[in-house]
Amino acid sequence: MTFEPLTFTFAGDGTVPNNPTLPVLLYRDAIDVATARDPESTIEQTFMANGWGHRLWRDGIFPHTHFHSATHEVLGIARGTARVRLGGAPGEEVELKAGDVIVLPAGTGHQRISGTDDLSVIGGYPAGGRYDLLRSRQAEDDPLLKAIANVPLPDGDPLFGADGPLLKLWNPKP
Repeated sequence: MTFEPLTFTFAGDGTVPNNPTLPVLLYRDAIDVATARDPESTIEQTFMANGWGHRLWRDGIFPHTHFHSATHEVLGIARGTARVRLGGAPGEEVELKAGDVIVLPAGTGHQRISGTDDLSVIGGYPAGGRYDLLRSRQAEDDPLLKAIANVPLPDGDPLFGADGPLLKLWNPKP
């Protein structure tokens, strides 16, 4: 079963480049963690099975605006809730809860505004990217924008693999 995620697209704001071409994808209640004995492992296994298991980590979300210029990122909420700002200061705040999954295209600014004490996030990346962590800065840097535009598209959706909506939404036919 697949379903359509919510989508958000953000232009650069002068300090965060964002990704004007690829939308952020938010899958609500994507993974059933309520009945899972180990929600973190359940999310990790889902990401690994769908090609997004590169550099998996367990933690929270940084409280400062940051982005990745050389890879796309997926975040799965295993426990708790968080309010996250997407797209830098003029972006949009979303409430994430256990079971939600969000896919951030390279360049997309994100930061945790608030979160519960039990917040547990699983992060991962598709093969082919190179991990980096950049804070807000003057983002109209031409080499940085070119690097973001050249990050390869993943082979599949982190939840549904090659049959998932990500490939259609990130590579629409003209």
